[in-house]
Amino acid sequence: MNDWISALADLQRQGEPCVLVTIIEEQGSTPRNAGSKMVISATQNFDTIGGGHLEYKALQIARDMLANGKHDTHLQRFILGASLGQCCGGVAVLLFEPMGQVQAQIAVFGAGHVARALVPLLANLPCRVRWIDSREQEFPAAVPQGVRKIVTDEPVFEVADLPSGCYCIVMTHNHALDLEICTALLKRNDFTYFGLIGSKTKRMKFEHRLRERGISASQVQRMRCPMGLSEVKGKLPIEIAISIAGEIIATYNTHFGQHTACAESAAVEPIKKWLPSSRRSHATN
Repeated sequence: MNDWISALADLQRQGEPCVLVTIIEEQGSTPRNAGSKMVISATQNFDTIGGGHLEYKALQIARDMLANGKHDTHLQRFILGASLGQCCGGVAVLLFEPMGQVQAQIAVFGAGHVARALVPLLANLPCRVRWIDSREQEFPAAVPQGVRKIVTDEPVFEVADLPSGCYCIVMTHNHALDLEICTALLKRNDFTYFGLIGSKTKRMKFEHRLRERGISASQVQRMRCPMGLSEVKGKLPIEIAISIAGEIIATYNTHFGQHTACAESAAVEPIKKWLPSSRRSHATN
């Protein structure tokens, strides 16, 4: 039974990053089988490449790759001997292949027509999606794998829980709510991408209101509105969704492994403290 095959499929289905380790070559008095594989996640490992200190070193390297978000294939040559617990010398070459690395954490505020077209597209990318709205009835009966549905009376308070470097998409059913979320995001100012659905006229109105709330011009300029690729035309929800997804892909391909963390974000009053204990919020995966 090839445990690594089923383990790799399960981890990818769950959206959990892992590293596939393969013996490319080993020469020594007791060589292992070239082609032997094992799968290593942050907390588990499946199958074996023969055990011993070589496997231990492979575990260390793979987990370091996961911890540091490395996504490039890595080939490493080991000189076998006492340092690797081998009684005789030799050479081993291991291939480390990261699988299922998350390239973007995305928050989608709103569950309207465009959001319902957009989220399934994002779910097919190497991303994790938080889908946030106050209206449970607007969500589909089943959300895609890798999407966390969050139903809350106060979507704006979810901004406090977003990871630094998040990709934020604001498209709620209410302009006043859009403005509150935009204000909270721009005060944090540590996102990689922030897009607001709407026209140039909506942007002009929001720029004025955001400045009244103390948001600087340089912060406001980071807001994409209108958002999406200008080359993708059309007003159907799926056409708008494809345009936005294309812009997200172009951005994370450029910025993978980076995020913009501004010094101002450290001084922002925690949003959660504003939330009365009576407010309701629940999430499902």
